[in-house]
Parts: sequence; structure tokens; C-alpha cells
Amino acid sequence: MNAPTMEIPAAAMAISAGEPKAADTAAASNRFLVLEHHPENGTLLGFWLYLMSDCLIFACLFACYAVLGRSYAAGPSGADLFDLPVVAINTSLLLLSSITYGFAMLAMQRKRMQSTLVWLAITGLFGAGFLYLELSEFTHLIQEGAGPGRSAFLSAFFTLVGTHGLHVTFGLIWLVTLMVQLGQTGFTPANRRRLQCLSLFWHFLDVVWIGVFTFVYLMGVLP
Repeated sequence: MNAPTMEIPAAAMAISAGEPKAADTAAASNRFLVLEHHPENGTLLGFWLYLMSDCLIFACLFACYAVLGRSYAAGPSGADLFDLPVVAINTSLLLLSSITYGFAMLAMQRKRMQSTLVWLAITGLFGAGFLYLELSEFTHLIQEGAGPGRSAFLSAFFTLVGTHGLHVTFGLIWLVTLMVQLGQTGFTPANRRRLQCLSLFWHFLDVVWIGVFTFVYLMGVLP
């Protein structure tokens, strides 16, 4: 007499064979989608948080300059050192670069690659001109014996203006990198986000420089 046989359901065989359940597969797929999904405004939110931290840095530097800006240590003052016409030209270059970057953003929205790259290149030229004049000013001051170690006023001046200049330098590096990425991959969502973040950064530098021009240079030449 043959022993009775038992039919094993296919689902049970699948489990015993180590095959994943449908629910487990769906859960793993959902976890993969969550990990791969990029929040629509996540990058911009994070960049706004970074700009807020940068605001705190410049606020501290402005506060230090407000305290030390009249500590000349029997040395030259801002009225003796600052060349306002040159600083006005420098300010115009940076403000114009902000306008040309706005034109680049408009061209990006219309998906005009050539126009976008041209306006970004013009923005970079204005930014490079700004840095050139700023470095020329620093070099002239140091040659005149008015380096950052001459007085507390000059220490605060070089720190504040130099920090802004470093930000412009990093902005130019970022700008060139974005131009290369646009030429290689086009208007991808990632590149569009990066252009928007750089736009925020560049306009932020303009706002900070207006404060520097007013608070440091214009008020510095007053008796």
C-alpha cells in the first residue's frame, strides 16, 4: 500500500525555496524609490539655510568693523586711503554682473543654450574685473604701508572686504563649472537647480557689497 502523498501549495514552496514575498518585494521597491527621489525644493531650502549662515558671518564682520573702524593707531584713515571713483567703478561691475546673470536665467527659462552661456560668460567677465580692481586696491594699500597689520581699522577692513572677495572667487569657479556642465548635459533638472542656487548666491554677494560700499567706503571718507 502506497503512502499518501501531500500536495504542497506553490506559495509554500516559494517560501521554502527562499523566494521573496510579493509584499517584501514591494516594500524594497518603495524604499528604493524613496532613496532615489529628490525633493522638489530640497536643494533650494538647503541653500537658503547656507545663505543664512553666511549672513551671520558677514554680520559678525560688519560688527567688528563697526567697533574697530575708527581705531587708526595714529595711521591713515579711510579718507586718506580710499579712492572712491575706482570703488564706484568696481561696484558698477558687480551690479552689472547681477543684471547679466538675470538675463542668463531668462534665457535658461526659454531653453536657449547659446544665449545662456553668453550671458554667463559676460557675468564671469564682470566678476573677474571686480576681483582685479579689488586685488589692485589691496596691492596698492600694502605697498603704501597700509597693510592689515598697520592698525585695527585696516585689519577689520581687509578681513571684511577680503572675505567678500573670496566669495566672489568661489562664485566664479562655480560659474565656470556650471558652464561646462551645461555644455555637456544641457538643461537637466539638476543643472537648472544649480543655476538657481548660484543666482541666489550671486545676488546675495551684491547685497553684501552694497553694505560694504556704503558702510566702509562712503562712511569711511567722512571726517
